[in-house]
Amino acid sequence: MKVNRSIEEINEKIKTGKAVVFTAEEIIEVVEEKGLERAAAEVDVVTTGTFGPMCSSGVFLNVGHPTPRMKLNDAYLNSVPAYAGIAAVDLYLGATALPPSDPANRNYPGDFIYGGGHVIEDLVAGKAIRLEATAYGTDCYPLKKIDTSFRLAEINEATLFNPRNAYQNYNVAVNLGPKTIYTYMGVLKMNMGNANYSSAGQLSPLFNDPLLKTIGLGTRIFLGGGIGYVSWHGTQHNPSAARAENDTPLQPAATLALVGDLKQMEPRWLRGLSFLGYGATLQVGVGVPIPILNEEMMAYCAVRDEDLQAPVVDYNRAYPYKEGGELVRVSYAELKSGSITLKGQKVPTASLSSYAGAREIAAGLKEWIEAGRFTLTVPSAPLPSVEAGIKLNALPQRDPEDREVK
Repeated sequence: MKVNRSIEEINEKIKTGKAVVFTAEEIIEVVEEKGLERAAAEVDVVTTGTFGPMCSSGVFLNVGHPTPRMKLNDAYLNSVPAYAGIAAVDLYLGATALPPSDPANRNYPGDFIYGGGHVIEDLVAGKAIRLEATAYGTDCYPLKKIDTSFRLAEINEATLFNPRNAYQNYNVAVNLGPKTIYTYMGVLKMNMGNANYSSAGQLSPLFNDPLLKTIGLGTRIFLGGGIGYVSWHGTQHNPSAARAENDTPLQPAATLALVGDLKQMEPRWLRGLSFLGYGATLQVGVGVPIPILNEEMMAYCAVRDEDLQAPVVDYNRAYPYKEGGELVRVSYAELKSGSITLKGQKVPTASLSSYAGAREIAAGLKEWIEAGRFTLTVPSAPLPSVEAGIKLNALPQRDPEDREVK
């Protein structure tokens, strides 16, 4: 029987408690047992999850006006700088923002780092956040200085907005150099002493919809413990990356821009992280439901770690200086086994993304759907996919005095 169902039909089943839902991990066994055709006929939704560091994350805050009113110019939240070039009391705090005195600014790999991601976690946890700000003063906004504190519940709006999240595949980082290096992919030991990766593999959202056939503008998702939405394709979105026969990318590819109400979220799923010798970031929990509209979508959702490959890249030379490309490709099954073989050497592996967290997110989203608390959305527009022909650009580097663009 050929399956051809709509998101609206699935939502009717969710509302009546009749929807059949499995996680992306569970569905693998279902398809193996029942076959693709029968599984597609019986299953309505597959839930996915990922819980990894996402540097391109941050929050928009409207802190409200003091008396007298003030137009914030330089602002610091727990000593971490927030961008104030928006409106009078609007701020944007990036996850990787660091205090001016932070040791990471001196490239000193040793001290603990408190940055924007930690402020966001503290906000969601209901802790008091110190606000220090100055202004130049105007007739309508006369106050020039303030030093106060606030909690999340006391400000007007707090919107998590992440310009780039949920990477569709990513590099496996190694270091072929003669000394240990400190990167956003963690500490990389010299002479291929370890290999770090960051993906939930078979549970990861965009691996289960590789050509973005169901995920689009307005897709409702699990975000940080609350409900969020896909607001656009993410920065560095590269759907034209090389792909395997199963349509999954062999390199970093698609990304999502995500938005949601911070006041709905939980510190369990928004965690400030410190990377030794690099800086701060934010670990973000993301879960995306995949509607099983047809057998094709079921086939995509039945993807296994052994069917997914990631590129191994040298972060000593190849990554920072773009000298050469990937060394080899390895499967996520190999990565999760605890070691890979590279240049005849056994290299231990570690994931920066929590698979246990991804599993919990997918299971939690499944429970929401089964309980009728979460329905699916029909995207208002598709995201650029393979046919868009997107190509990533490098930054032009020219003499500052050379104003002519060549």
